Amino acid sequence: MNNEKLRDCVIVGGGPAGFAAALYAARDRYDVLVLEKNGLSGGQILLTEKVENYPGYEQVGGPELMQTMQKQVENFGAEVAAGKAVTSLRAEDDVLVVEINDGDEIVRARAVILAPGSDYRTLGVPGEDDMRQATRVSYCATCDGAFYRDMHVLAVGGGNTAVEDSTYLATRFVKNLTLVHRRREFRAQKVLVEELYNAADEHDIDIKLPYVLERIVPADGGEQIDHVVLRNVETDQTEDLKVDGVFIFVGMVPNTGWLRGAVDMDDNGYIAADPITMKTSMPGVFVVGDCRQAAALQLATATSDGVIAAMQLKHYFRDPSTWQSETTAEGTGW
Repeated sequence: MNNEKLRDCVIVGGGPAGFAAALYAARDRYDVLVLEKNGLSGGQILLTEKVENYPGYEQVGGPELMQTMQKQVENFGAEVAAGKAVTSLRAEDDVLVVEINDGDEIVRARAVILAPGSDYRTLGVPGEDDMRQATRVSYCATCDGAFYRDMHVLAVGGGNTAVEDSTYLATRFVKNLTLVHRRREFRAQKVLVEELYNAADEHDIDIKLPYVLERIVPADGGEQIDHVVLRNVETDQTEDLKVDGVFIFVGMVPNTGWLRGAVDMDDNGYIAADPITMKTSMPGVFVVGDCRQAAALQLATATSDGVIAAMQLKHYFRDPSTWQSETTAEGTGW
């Protein structure tokens, strides 16, 4: 990786959004460098064994899809560098300076596309990580609900996503759903809670309050769940429950802590952006994918973000002074 030359575009993150941006930017013959913090590119989709909701693919493995994406961008001349954790971003004399691994390396670019993604917030309970790798623990109902047709699943959480996605699973796919939340009342909007209880009148939904998930116990062989252990937080009593899968809906954590003070973001770390152009508050810096405010958190929309940002490069390079005047989003703080 040549750190001396000025790159046209540095893309931070080698997931679907980053690779989509790299593909379009490289096809426009820009000098593109993709920086991926992990040893393998791909992001969270690497943990998905079967993808069935990406247009054009009836079914594809997450790792297979990302290998294809990386090959595409490299065939068009983009450079992909793994093991490069970006830790700082700043502007110096109309050039964007990207620091890698706390300043061990520095790359300069005319534009930067941020695609660091987000991670699902985990519970950290015993068995969670092992069963996630065995694809028995999921964090996305839209992604994985269809794999649990006519099965019994446990859902965990009390916010909007937990309540809405539990209703979605129970009314469309699973045979039985048990939902646990650690408080006696849900934090979700009342209308969503009402929909959940209405669905429970017609479907097999067991709502357990106030309960927490204590442990996920693998079956012999480690490929399936034998049972889960639930605990009543008021009585401290535990009980075992036989389930086929676990859905954990306790939020997302955007990988943006290193960008505090550089670009505008909300209290949860999601980066503010114009939804039409993907522009951030820092001239020359775009944001795409799951770390963007109001992102749909889907594979197809992440790639769409990347395409939009890459297509905006030519407009920015033609006249950088139009950055703010062309921003159309309102109320984003710049």
